[in-house]
Amino acid sequence: MTQPTLAILASSNPLDHVVQHELFQVGPVLVTNHMLMLILGALLLLLIVPLIARQRSMVPSGLRNFFEAICVFLREEVARPVLGENTDRFIKFIWTTFFFILFCNLIGMVPVDGILVLASLGHLKHFGGTATSNIWVTGTLAACAFLMIHVSGIRQQGLWRYLKNFIPHVPWPLIPVMYALEFIGALVKPFALAIRLFANMMAGHTVLGALIGMGLAARSIPIAGVTVFGCAALSLLELFVAFLQAYIFTYLTTLFIGAAVHPEH
Repeated sequence: MTQPTLAILASSNPLDHVVQHELFQVGPVLVTNHMLMLILGALLLLLIVPLIARQRSMVPSGLRNFFEAICVFLREEVARPVLGENTDRFIKFIWTTFFFILFCNLIGMVPVDGILVLASLGHLKHFGGTATSNIWVTGTLAACAFLMIHVSGIRQQGLWRYLKNFIPHVPWPLIPVMYALEFIGALVKPFALAIRLFANMMAGHTVLGALIGMGLAARSIPIAGVTVFGCAALSLLELFVAFLQAYIFTYLTTLFIGAAVHPEH
């Protein structure tokens, strides 16, 4: 590795590959790297899922087996115990939520900046990134979950019954207080979804960037070896977190939908 390349990598900000970067403008729309990663994640889903769905063999294998195992688990172990007879009604939203977040998490782990620098294409830096490390992205995902939760509850029960079941049965003097508390809780739930996903994805990439920066700045072979080992271990942990956070977001969303359509539970 050349000295200029080392200097570029060592001098980079650990947050540089995490935060949002403006790339170019298309008319009135300012395109950022996170917008590109969101589009890429959606395109990958639109490309891969139809290809898998066309396979008609009785025994799934390869990539189809991987996707089918996850889909069956989400339907039978996550959705059905909570949603019951409404499982098939909401399962497409649940699958889409999980795989979209997972794809955005995974493609964010690809070190695009480092690859471009090593390929002498440093002027194209910041074309990669983890979209789910952006609070606006996770906030939008949480807002979609919020709408799905409450619109589904209203459609299932009707507006008046939904508002009536919005709070537990309490003595009438406590009703205004309970409505205030439940309203705050309804806002906190999607906020917690957004913060949890955003914080976990941003923290992992920040620590990884800081570790690489320290290893390069030291310019010591033993320290570089420890850094490489640490980065490999942390990357495996990030891979686990990518799946875990997609699952947690999906699981909690399913629970909230179940509570909205089944108030008796």
